[in-house]
Amino acid sequence: MPFIVGVGRSGTTLLRLMLDAHPDLAIPAETGWVPAAAALPAGPDQAAHLVALVTGHATFPDCGLDPAEYADAVGRLHPFDLAGGVRAFYRLYSAGHGKGRGGDKSPGHSLRPDAISALLPEARIVHIIRDGRDVALSVRPLWFAAGTEIVDLARHWRLTVEGCRDAGRRCRHYTEVRYERLVVDPESELRRVAEVLELSFDPAMLRSHEGARRRLGEVTTWLRPDGSVLISKEERLHNHRLTSTPPDATRIGRWRSEMSAEERAAFAGEAGALLAELGYEV
Repeated sequence: MPFIVGVGRSGTTLLRLMLDAHPDLAIPAETGWVPAAAALPAGPDQAAHLVALVTGHATFPDCGLDPAEYADAVGRLHPFDLAGGVRAFYRLYSAGHGKGRGGDKSPGHSLRPDAISALLPEARIVHIIRDGRDVALSVRPLWFAAGTEIVDLARHWRLTVEGCRDAGRRCRHYTEVRYERLVVDPESELRRVAEVLELSFDPAMLRSHEGARRRLGEVTTWLRPDGSVLISKEERLHNHRLTSTPPDATRIGRWRSEMSAEERAAFAGEAGALLAELGYEV
């Protein structure tokens, strides 16, 4: 069961759509609640707390599931166990898309893949990594950016990547994918990931852009707790518009032309050691 993690704007959605295009695998737009589910205390009300967590999460409307149907699926687990309750969500989602296997894509899971692995032994953590300078340029205009200053974006990228790699060492199954390789040679990378997932390679994964708009159409407007709009459906679709075209290798290394010398130096000062460790030019 793939759990795609990574810093936002590192290609998590691209990889999700590629894997989701497989005829046997369905992956929702995002969940974000699995580590919190793993931390729920044991007790007679654990099932109720899980249902409340999942159906009350901001991402639940994206999944197109009926809260009552999920509550019923959890209620039919005898005896109830937490892992089974979490699996029930993915089973319902994949069945709703006519597929037999489920998966997940949530950048917010990047710092707790070990908690996911401990809860679900079948989880394969797939960490997609992209040059942090290109990530910074991509995320800086967006609502969820860690800031607008390059040094803040560099710090967020470094801490998230380092944290995920460190937690990955405590996982049963952990694999890294480079965004750049996925874009330049998608078939080789997808074959490698498919092998990790014990999933047959299917050429449909190379044509995910053809159905990207339809799959992304399930996303909804996200609201703040007070009911105001955090980000509209239209904005979310706009942010992922490039997934509707084949991967574009010309977007690799944008930082060389779009970052000033001062910004490049600031990023290197904060995260240069990690860039070098990952094999990126510094």
